[in-house]
Amino acid sequence: MKIEIGAYEAKTKLPELLRQVQAGKQFTITNRGKAIADLVPSQAQESKDPAAAIDKFLAFKKTNPVRARFNIKALIEEGRE
Repeated sequence: MKIEIGAYEAKTKLPELLRQVQAGKQFTITNRGKAIADLVPSQAQESKDPAAAIDKFLAFKKTNPVRARFNIKALIEEGRE
């Protein structure tokens, strides 16, 4: 359940709100009683599972194959002097 909070209060209590969001709470920020934004945990924090990241990468690789052949060693050496 999202908790409604006014924009001014959100501005003045932002560090505390961020700590609560990190703990899993969600807030709806309002301006004059009208909902304008949601303060929710970042989705980037949810994806910490290495196996899921590998599966996602392999699926991307399958749908976006590399069409040209590259000489990896030459590419590495190209950046060195």
